Amino acid sequence: MSSITDRRRRFRALHEQGCFPIPNPWDTGSARLLAQLGFQAVATTSSGFAWSQGCADGALSRERTLEHLRQMVAATPLPVNADFESGFGADADAVAASVAMAVDTGVAGLSIEDASGDPEQPVRPLQQAVDRLRAARAAIDAAGGDTLLVARAENFWLGRPDLEDTIRRLRAYAEAGADCLYAPGLKAREDIAAVVAAVAPRPVNLLIGAAGGLSLAEAAALGVRRVSVGGALARCAWGAFMKAAQDVALGRFDAFADAMPGAELNARLAS
Repeated sequence: MSSITDRRRRFRALHEQGCFPIPNPWDTGSARLLAQLGFQAVATTSSGFAWSQGCADGALSRERTLEHLRQMVAATPLPVNADFESGFGADADAVAASVAMAVDTGVAGLSIEDASGDPEQPVRPLQQAVDRLRAARAAIDAAGGDTLLVARAENFWLGRPDLEDTIRRLRAYAEAGADCLYAPGLKAREDIAAVVAAVAPRPVNLLIGAAGGLSLAEAAALGVRRVSVGGALARCAWGAFMKAAQDVALGRFDAFADAMPGAELNARLAS
C-alpha cells in the first residue's frame, strides 16, 4: 500500500496537466473495483454514502463521515478526494477543526462547498464562505499543506444559475487558498469555458452526472482538468436494484440476466 505522502504527491501531479476522470465510489467494494479498472484517483460522494446508510444526502454526522473516509483510504492505494460537504462546522473555527480531522484520515484532497442548508438563503454570503475556506486552508497548512483543497460554488447546483456570481465566488475562493475550483451544475460549454478562463491557472473540476453530458475529451478541450460523477454511479446501482426488485415483486426474474456473476465479484474482491 502506497504511503499517504506518496498518494498526495501523485494526486497533486494529476492536476498539473491534462484531464482525468475521478469516479465516486460509495463504499469499500465499489472503491476497490474502480481501482482495478485503472483509475488514478477516486472521490467520495456524500449522497452515495448516505443512500447506502439509508439516509438522505446531508443527514450523516461528521463522525460517521470521518469513519467512512478512513475506510475509503484503507480500501485502495489510490488517492482519495473527500466530499466534505460544507465543512461540518457552524463557524470558521469549527470548520478548521473538522478539516484537521479529515486530513488525519489520510485523504489526498477534500472539498468544501458554500451551501448553507438554509432554503431561504441556500448559498452562504460570500465573506462568510471565504472565511470558512481560509480556515480550511490554515488547517491543511498546519498539517503539512500537502492535502489538496477544493472549493465548491453551489449556485448552479442549487437552482441559482448566476454565472457572474459563481465566477466571483470561485476567484475569491482561489485567493483564499483553494487549489482546485468546482461549480457543480455547469452544463453549457460557454459557461464551463468562462469558469476555466476566469480562475486560470487553477485547475477546474467538472461534474458530469447525467446522460448527454460532455465526453472526457470534450471537457479537456474546454480546459477542464478533472471530471467527477458525484452520486451517478451509486444512482446507476440503485436504479438496477430497483428495476430488478420491482420485477421480483411482479414474479419475474429476467433482470438477473444483467447481474455481475458472484464468482467474478468474489475473485475481484478476494484478498
